Amino acid sequence: MNEILTPRPLVHGDRIAILSPSGIVKPQLVYDCLPVLADQGWVPYVCEHAFKRCEGYAGTDAERYADLETALLDPDTRAIFCSRGGYGAVHLLERLDRLPLRDDPKWIIGYSDISALHALMTRHGIKSIHAPMAKHISQSEGRDEDSRRLFSLLSGSAPEVRTGGYSLNRQGSAEGLLVGGNLAVIAGLISTPFDVIRPGSILFIEDIAEPIYKTERILYTMKLNGTLASLAGLIVGQFTDYAPDRGASTMEEMISHMVEDYDYPVAYNFPVGHVRHNIPMLCSSKVRLDVTSGTTKLTTLS
Repeated sequence: MNEILTPRPLVHGDRIAILSPSGIVKPQLVYDCLPVLADQGWVPYVCEHAFKRCEGYAGTDAERYADLETALLDPDTRAIFCSRGGYGAVHLLERLDRLPLRDDPKWIIGYSDISALHALMTRHGIKSIHAPMAKHISQSEGRDEDSRRLFSLLSGSAPEVRTGGYSLNRQGSAEGLLVGGNLAVIAGLISTPFDVIRPGSILFIEDIAEPIYKTERILYTMKLNGTLASLAGLIVGQFTDYAPDRGASTMEEMISHMVEDYDYPVAYNFPVGHVRHNIPMLCSSKVRLDVTSGTTKLTTLS
C-alpha cells in the first residue's frame, strides 16, 4: 500500500464543493446546509450538475463525473461534500481511478453509497470521512455532536470515540487501518481493484433494508474467501429497516454466529449508519479499538 496521505486541515476561506455522485437530492436540503458550513469559516459552493436528474440518478454518468473531476482537480477546493447517497457512485470509479488523486488530496465526505468513493480513496492511500450529509447538517444546523465531530476532523482534530457496551461484544484490543461503510456497497467491490478490506484491517459495517439472510450471504462470501478471518477487529454499526427471519431474530445475533470462530474484538450497536446519531469515521486512518462488555473505544493513532 502507498503511504497514507491526510488531506490538509481546512482553514478559514477554504472552498467546499457540494455535489451529487449518486441519487437525486432535494435542492432545499443543500441550500439549508450552506450557511452551516459557512459559519465554520469555509466557502461552500454547489457544483454545476448537483440538482440534475436522469432516471433515478442525479444526472448522467458524464455529468456526475464532471462535477467530481472538476472539484478533485481544483486547487482551491479542499473538500468534497456529497449531498446524499442513493446508488450510482460505482459507475464513476474507473474514470476517477485515473485521476492523479495523490497529487493534491481532498477530503471526501458522505456515507451510504458514498462508501464506493471511500473505497476509491482507500485504494489511493488517502483518508476520507464517512459522515452525515446535507439532510443531517441542514436539520441539525451543525449543532449536534456528529456535526461537531465532522467539523473537528476537517479541521485536523480526531477526538476519541467512546460508546456504551452491548451484550454480544467480544472483548479485546486491536490496532489496524479503519475501513468499511455500507456493507452491500463494499461487498459489491470484493475482488475488484476497489476492495478495501485488507488483512489486519479494522472493519466497520452498516446497512439499511437488507434482510438478515442476504447480509448473511455476504458474510459467508467473506468467510469463504478468508476476509473475515483476516480482520484485526470488527465494528458492527446500525442495521435498520429489516425483519426477523427463521435463521436469526436480529442481525447482531446472526453476525455473532458468523464470527464465532475468530478471536478478534467485535463491537456491536456502534452508532454509525442510516440513523440520526451517525458518528463520523476517519476512513484509512490507523486506529486502536478497545472493546469491553461495558464500553467501546475507538482512538485515532495516525
